[in-house]
Amino acid sequence: MPAETQTQNPAASAPRDADDRDPIYVKLRDLVYQACGIYHSEEKLYLLAGACKRRLGSSKAKDPRQYLDLISNPSTRVFELRELLNEITIGETCLFRSQPQLTALQNVILPELIATRGKIGLRRLRIWSAGCSTGEEPHTLSMFLLEQSEKLLKGWTFEISATDLNDRSIETAKAGVYGTYALRNTTDFYKHKYFNPADGEKLQVKDEVRARITFSRLNLSDDTKMLFMKGIDLVFCCNVLIYFDIPSKRKVVQHFFSSLQAPGYFFLGHAESLYQITDQFRLVHLPGTTTYLKAVPGSEGTAKP
Repeated sequence: MPAETQTQNPAASAPRDADDRDPIYVKLRDLVYQACGIYHSEEKLYLLAGACKRRLGSSKAKDPRQYLDLISNPSTRVFELRELLNEITIGETCLFRSQPQLTALQNVILPELIATRGKIGLRRLRIWSAGCSTGEEPHTLSMFLLEQSEKLLKGWTFEISATDLNDRSIETAKAGVYGTYALRNTTDFYKHKYFNPADGEKLQVKDEVRARITFSRLNLSDDTKMLFMKGIDLVFCCNVLIYFDIPSKRKVVQHFFSSLQAPGYFFLGHAESLYQITDQFRLVHLPGTTTYLKAVPGSEGTAKP
């Protein structure tokens, strides 16, 4: 289920050229970092070099120095930087990737949210899939919650905000068409109930699933736009922050904390943590997974398995 960033960048498996160590790439790295918070360490600089090389032909720049001039030029900067970010943030994930997270939602978190929100007469859930890549995570959540709408969430509504930095990924996500690899963890039950046949062996998510999701481009380092994300009950940002340095992580995580209603829950990838990032969240251990809780001030508010 979690979306990833840069996990299958074509440059990752390509031979490293000597010019990948060109100091021009350090300057380009700094521009990328300033734009979105993604940081390429020295040992990962070749990934950025590969992305830049893929842009050379389309941008008509002849070499890295000309490309730097192009991306530094005020008249071409916005467009070309956006195109470069599309090359950098190539994701790979699948539907129903993290069953333990879904089990925790069903058995622990949703019952708690239903109880707390129900006390104030609020029967709506808002979920944010941040770094949604090509849409597998939000579509999984939508199908899962539709199933719960007949059980735990009967009489409730839900909406999912799915955001990503990559324009091409967002367009793919909106289409909701997936092949065998992306569907490898999807059971026949879900395939038959929530998909229609598409080209070849591909399947397309049904309209009722997509209708609960709003897809949009969002730069997690854009403070102004992040401030608009309010009143969220659940945030999923899985395997995205691993490409940020500590200062960028702290800034983005602070936005996530501010966006959540209390109690509210924040999910990371299974190998990620908020250690040395923030102590505002409370770590909650659940069977097979962990989550972070924004508790109601002055309350215990900790979900118990």
